[in-house]
Amino acid sequence: MRSTPKVLKTFCTSAEAAKLLGVSLRTVQLWAEAGVLEAWKTGGGHRRIARPSIDRLLHSPKGRPVRKVGTAGSSDQAASTQPAPPSFNILVAEDNAILRKLYEVNLSRWPMRPRVTTAGDGYEALIIMGHSKPDLLVLDLNMPDIDGFRMLQTIRSTPELANTAVIVVSGLDAAEIKSRGGVPEGIPILCKPIPFPELQALAQKLVPQPI
Repeated sequence: MRSTPKVLKTFCTSAEAAKLLGVSLRTVQLWAEAGVLEAWKTGGGHRRIARPSIDRLLHSPKGRPVRKVGTAGSSDQAASTQPAPPSFNILVAEDNAILRKLYEVNLSRWPMRPRVTTAGDGYEALIIMGHSKPDLLVLDLNMPDIDGFRMLQTIRSTPELANTAVIVVSGLDAAEIKSRGGVPEGIPILCKPIPFPELQALAQKLVPQPI
């Protein structure tokens, strides 16, 4: 008896996608809303996720764990002797590799001993935020794929991320920022070259104070 060929589905439900990707249902919804996953809704309002976009995320280097930087000069052996990891987590979204390195070196030396994670664009940053919410997002606006403006729209429309602290550091002038949609009220905007002392002062206000 000839067996019937198995037909592979070209799409998944949100729950199926979450299981395949090993993330929460809300993370899948976040990635779908941001365009990280290709998705659409049926006539009944149910979201469907394109299977190729799930496979691309599973096999993309951007979907893999990213390097996190602790305090400068730390080694694996030294890190293993520390009883507790830094409690203040900063995500930097910046497409310039040299500037990402500058962020890593400078931020990891701050007194609050933050753990610094970097992303090369908004796509990668949203993947990271889908796994873990940072205490502070330092965001460039002019990036490839998903830029900072679209990231801010996605973050503000996602309840779990809506209150994420954000500091914009951009080379765009005020007029261009306004012409491209602007930045939500209350988000500080710093101008490049990166003003690290001012950035540190703003970040320090977000660090929980001991009781």
